[in-house]
Amino acid sequence: MPRTALILVDIQNDYFPGGDWELHKMDPASANAARLLAAARVNGDPVVHIRHENPSSEAPFFRPGTPGAEIHASVAPIEGERVLTKHRPNSFYETGLLELLRDAGVEAATLCGAMSQMCIDATARAAADLGFAVTVVEDACAARAMEFGGVTVPAEQMHAAFMAPLAMSYATVTQTAAHLA
Repeated sequence: MPRTALILVDIQNDYFPGGDWELHKMDPASANAARLLAAARVNGDPVVHIRHENPSSEAPFFRPGTPGAEIHASVAPIEGERVLTKHRPNSFYETGLLELLRDAGVEAATLCGAMSQMCIDATARAAADLGFAVTVVEDACAARAMEFGGVTVPAEQMHAAFMAPLAMSYATVTQTAAHLA
């Protein structure tokens, strides 16, 4: 079985109720991510926490130095778990994540976090393109409704619209219970 890392992407305070960029169903997604994290810790799998920080204090969320940019307590890192900061949706872009995973002998990546339509999508595609076997645990991910061209896409449809192509070509898309079974 290939060495697998759990990568928790942007499970940060601003995405939760009361935060500056609340996502649909972030609480249950985070609870599932916490279950994945507990299992990875028991199994001794490498764990990497990714936190997004927008480079401008004028950004709508994840502003530098704010409580909203901090990792949520539900998945707080413990000693020995790496925390990488990114400034773009792709968690591999200028973060050292690729080197970290390769140095640890990781061949597979399990992803959870937010947002489904941005950072999960970008990171899953990059991981697959870099040769990792990718699993996205979809019920441990959260999305946000979006509007484009006068059309509003509800969060549930946004999430499904991104999980479907990931499942088609880039990743095994599964749910927490099945993944942990």
